[in-house]
Amino acid sequence: MQLHFKQFGESGKPLIILHGLFGLLDNWLTIGKAISEHGYKVFLVDQRNHGRSPHEAPLSFPAFAADLKEFISQHQIQNPVLIGHSMGGKTVMEYALTNPGTYDGLVVVDIGPKPYPVHHKKILEGLNAMNLEEVENRNQADEMLSRYEPALGVRQFLLKNLYRKEEGGFAWRFNLPLLTSAIENIGAEVKSDLKVEVPALFMRGEKSDYILDEDWADILKMFPNARLETIADAGHWIQADQPKSFVAALFEFLDKAVIG
Repeated sequence: MQLHFKQFGESGKPLIILHGLFGLLDNWLTIGKAISEHGYKVFLVDQRNHGRSPHEAPLSFPAFAADLKEFISQHQIQNPVLIGHSMGGKTVMEYALTNPGTYDGLVVVDIGPKPYPVHHKKILEGLNAMNLEEVENRNQADEMLSRYEPALGVRQFLLKNLYRKEEGGFAWRFNLPLLTSAIENIGAEVKSDLKVEVPALFMRGEKSDYILDEDWADILKMFPNARLETIADAGHWIQADQPKSFVAALFEFLDKAVIG
């Protein structure tokens, strides 16, 4: 599979960044550019069924991890640091457990390997209820979606995926039918009897409940060389809520644990 990507920087340690559910690489443009300005080669990647990457089943972490492996091979990326937010974080964990020796570090942003219950049904209901043939502009689309999702920030995040087709009318960047039918897979557990010995940074938002204190012992069983960083005044989208704190924690980890 040919995943869509953008690259910032021509030299330096390679970093690959994977977005979360309903996301796309554009969510990481500002941070990706900032990281590259510190001497890193940054790859922002659209995962399958998201952004401008192909729409193709299955929707599963083994498939996401296989895509990542193919991407690394296609672009001859040597021992990258893998960064993933939420769904992307689970992709990174799945890849790390099944492809040892091919990466130098992991950064998992506000997600753990444990299973999570489906909690996007109302959003999916709202997205599926929108008749895009009736949408004339983004304000109208936002009004439609507000009947199902009251948070303006969440609606803005989702509507980044709405684009105007060349032939006219609007469409979604993500594969809405497949996300709707296979959403349970996004909450699936990442499990293995193997251990990832490379340095790993798990970040969580102070206001988020995705990684709880009681989850840490189980995380360390799989990632014994991991550290946990709690970002103050941040929710699940740490990189959007507190971008400066996110980048500072990332650079500290890279300098001390990976680059040395």
